[in-house]
Amino acid sequence: MSDASFLDWPFFDQSHRDFAAALEEWANTALPKVCPKDEAHGPAMDQTAKRLVRELGKAGFLAASIPAAYGGRAKDFDVRAICLGREILGRHAGLADFAFAMQGLGSAAITLFGTEAQKQRYLPKVGRGEAIAAFAISEVDAGSDVGNMSTQAVLDGDHYVINGAKTWISNAGLADFYTVFARIGDGTGAKNLAAFVVDADTPGLSVSERIDVIAPHPLGSLKFEKMRVPAANMLGQPGEGFKVAMSVLDVFRTTVGAAALGFARRALDEALARIFKRKVFGSPLADYQLTQAKIAEMAVAIDASALLIYRSAWTKDAKGGRVTREASMAKQFATDQAQVVIDQAVQLWGGLGVVSGVMVEQLYREIRALRIYEGTSEVQKLVIAAKVFEDFKHGG
Repeated sequence: MSDASFLDWPFFDQSHRDFAAALEEWANTALPKVCPKDEAHGPAMDQTAKRLVRELGKAGFLAASIPAAYGGRAKDFDVRAICLGREILGRHAGLADFAFAMQGLGSAAITLFGTEAQKQRYLPKVGRGEAIAAFAISEVDAGSDVGNMSTQAVLDGDHYVINGAKTWISNAGLADFYTVFARIGDGTGAKNLAAFVVDADTPGLSVSERIDVIAPHPLGSLKFEKMRVPAANMLGQPGEGFKVAMSVLDVFRTTVGAAALGFARRALDEALARIFKRKVFGSPLADYQLTQAKIAEMAVAIDASALLIYRSAWTKDAKGGRVTREASMAKQFATDQAQVVIDQAVQLWGGLGVVSGVMVEQLYREIRALRIYEGTSEVQKLVIAAKVFEDFKHGG
């Protein structure tokens, strides 16, 4: 089992330790039945993802992502619990982390900006695993550059007519509703954007393609053709779409780092198991100083990542407000370092490390996307620098 001594850090209270213990037990006992290895990819993947959401909801773990008033753990989000959930599930199964995370990401805009009616309609079902959520913001030419989106929403009476397309959408085709971002005015840039909650059965919405990536999960593109959405489905005010999007990412970027941390911890576990078993020139691989140096570097990267992640999560939970700097640091450092840790694990496994289906090979594929989605590592560095400049100009 991975090191769990970090749970004694002052970032956590007893409820978080209890949450982690319960989820760890569930992951060890129930998860292999809910998400068999041979069903985590391929034709059965969609049904497995749906089953994961349902069972995580039944077990009460999705409550971390919704407010207490609608069946959740905290006033808005329990970011520390979400991070613990992603770390633990990521260590066990990438698809389980995906199913858990998307319930929060897909519904977060409703939590933060929704009306009471919107919250009552969607959030309890999200927490119980009875409705699958999705976040639809990326376009072919508008990934990290959110202001470049071209999907257009035009007011027509008491509805908006939306035309355009989204891509790289997790849960495309599985979701019961989507948080969709569109431009409601002329011009370019981050102004005049809006967010809408859109039911999956809305006429004019279609899944135009499924996308296969190196670490498979339900992913695809959406198309909107004269899709009529009630104006009452807008989240926040007209023109607040960029604010909505950044507020959501302010919470969930930290959790991406936590998923990477889970992958890295599993990689270290796999490496340790291998180096004490494998003999090279008559001695266990663990006896060689080069091996020990790699293990030390992996352990330092993991602990440093955990400190940044749980600092950011604690800051959001305890102090509220924006944690843009802390979240970007956690996301950028943890995902980049997890890539290095996993690469080292593959190296220590030698030839077996690149055999399809071996755990370290799976982790190698799983980690790569995390350095891209919800803002690339390069974009995170720009965000961090901007915040450092801002603090400097205001005297620290």
